[in-house]
Amino acid sequence: MPLSAALWDLDGTIVDTAPFHWLAWRDTLADEGLTLTYERFARTFGLRNDQTLPVLLGAEVSEAEIARIGDAKEARFRERVAAQPPVILPGVLHWLAALRSAGWRQALATMAPRPNLEVIVASLGLGVYFDAAVASEDVERGKPDPQVFLLAAQRLGVPPERCVVVEDTAAGAEAARRAGMRCIGVNRDHASLSSDVFVPALDELAPDAFARLVNGV
Repeated sequence: MPLSAALWDLDGTIVDTAPFHWLAWRDTLADEGLTLTYERFARTFGLRNDQTLPVLLGAEVSEAEIARIGDAKEARFRERVAAQPPVILPGVLHWLAALRSAGWRQALATMAPRPNLEVIVASLGLGVYFDAAVASEDVERGKPDPQVFLLAAQRLGVPPERCVVVEDTAAGAEAARRAGMRCIGVNRDHASLSSDVFVPALDELAPDAFARLVNGV
């Protein structure tokens, strides 16, 4: 039986970190004398900082400013997570455990910085489920480029056609498609994604959903 793999996005897919990111961005930009609305924040959620800050501050923002402001924001984010860990979303723990028991390999594949990934995983005790992780530092291009998923599959030793991606954003679903992988889209706002399967929450997923996707059914 060939190996199969589940590649998990983190923010918005495994945990609800949107409130943490929102407050961290709002407060960090306030320090810069800028007001950020939630609607503007939401349009960039899930992107790397080098994609987000040119949208929020203008295309002329320098690499040095992106690094400085981005680092300040991420430090604020980690402080909030460490003080009060985020909520694990419905159905996630069931599927992490079920896939592990069924012999699937699993990896995190996220545009979050590695320190953010590590503090979330450690605070929630999720490390036991994952065989590999790819963070923003590991890739040159963010989603919808497929690099993050292709690297995760490589680290697991599983070919792309045997991988199922779990994602909550359009950019992530598109990255999975470009990687030649099947995709389960999950979005509580009922914003349908260009994924092979879509559910508002993972506890609504059919019991054979992963198996059917990886076997091309």
